[in-house]
Amino acid sequence: MIRNFKENDIDAVMNIWLETNIAAHDFIESSYWRDNFDDVKKMIPEASVYAYEEKGEVQGFIGLVDGYIAGIFVRSEHQSKGIGRNLLNYAKSIYNNLSLQVYKKNEGAVQFYLKEDFSITKEQKDESTGETELVMGWSIAQ
Repeated sequence: MIRNFKENDIDAVMNIWLETNIAAHDFIESSYWRDNFDDVKKMIPEASVYAYEEKGEVQGFIGLVDGYIAGIFVRSEHQSKGIGRNLLNYAKSIYNNLSLQVYKKNEGAVQFYLKEDFSITKEQKDESTGETELVMGWSIAQ
């Protein structure tokens, strides 16, 4: 079930955020994610966050800011079971246009978004990590 973020979800959401970022971005020092943890925790309530919950457990979530996907995160043990796709489809039902940035080296995520009808619109350097990231977009008109 996909539902709106609740305040008491913050610990589960942040644990998923940290765990999945470290696992998906082995090309970035894990300290980068740990150092940004508190800032992200403050920003989460300011975004539109939707949690995927099953049996009382938050298994994943999507964070959106005006059609910009800040991220889709799914607990490692629940990945490849359609949760990310369900969250993305939920976002597509709300917005006519979506955009995001993804590290080029995060090949699994890049392939996921390409398969979900996103296209690469730009390549740029993330100044905070020095890594190349892809700007991707999706539109209902595609």
